[in-house]
Amino acid sequence: MQAISSDFTARRRFLLGAGGMALLAACAAPVEEAPPEEVIDGIPLSQIVEGYGPLADERHPLGPVPPGYLVGVNRRAHGRYLGDAPVGAIEIDAHAKLLYWIEGGGTAWRYSIAVGRQGRGMRGTTTVQRKEEWPSWTPTANMVRAEPQIYGQFAGGVPGGPANPLGARALYLYRGGRDTMYRIHGTNDWSSIGNSGSAGCIRLFNHDIIHLFPRVQMGAPVLLRSREDSIRIEGEALANRGIELPAYFASRESIEDGTAGQRPPVPEAMMNEDGTYPPEIQAQLALNGATDILAETAGTLAPVDAMALAGG
Repeated sequence: MQAISSDFTARRRFLLGAGGMALLAACAAPVEEAPPEEVIDGIPLSQIVEGYGPLADERHPLGPVPPGYLVGVNRRAHGRYLGDAPVGAIEIDAHAKLLYWIEGGGTAWRYSIAVGRQGRGMRGTTTVQRKEEWPSWTPTANMVRAEPQIYGQFAGGVPGGPANPLGARALYLYRGGRDTMYRIHGTNDWSSIGNSGSAGCIRLFNHDIIHLFPRVQMGAPVLLRSREDSIRIEGEALANRGIELPAYFASRESIEDGTAGQRPPVPEAMMNEDGTYPPEIQAQLALNGATDILAETAGTLAPVDAMALAGG
């Protein structure tokens, strides 16, 4: 009898305990799932790079630049300037694919650029004598004749807007009071930044030309850095950054309606300031067979405290 009584008591305690646990579970607050992260143009909000987010207040609103195009020096930065240009000038390094706007106090803003076929023909010093927001554009007769498959659709001119190859802003370069036909301007071809060979002059991300535009004064000199100076200041690796790309062709209609798409980021353009590549880019280059990477450079921008990557 004693054994049966003990077994009954133990079973009763178990049932009472189980019931209590069930009661506690029934009274507990339900676990709420976190709301899904906001996505803008396919990019999660947490991945949008500061300074390259949506610009809704533009005459033609711009979406964010995907972070894959903004690795290494492809992202604008502010810091100590080690070049030789005067305050208020623009210095173009067509070899390292960089543009500097020089401030006082030995500092500068650095922007990554694409150097088009026309841009590689630039020589000497010019000055900024005209500035336009969302400029119109008409290809020259020579451009239409030489590459009708690219420029023929634009022969009648293109008003300012998303289909315009001058992008959101343009700085017009003059010499001796005459238009050189060279421009520093925006682009809708993200993959071209950090590379050369594509059509156009000196191109920046639209977000970067918008950032640069109000800083540049009329009459500002535009200087070209020699290859020797690029190697001396930036280092051998950065002075050979990027690859030569073919011109990016998309129909005017596809650009205007947003269906043109983009080429993927070019890993050879995604170099660090010290001439090395981030590990994930190095892995891509290795897969492509590009394993002999130079890594000696001083870098034109040295830290002022911590290098402040641009926000605006």
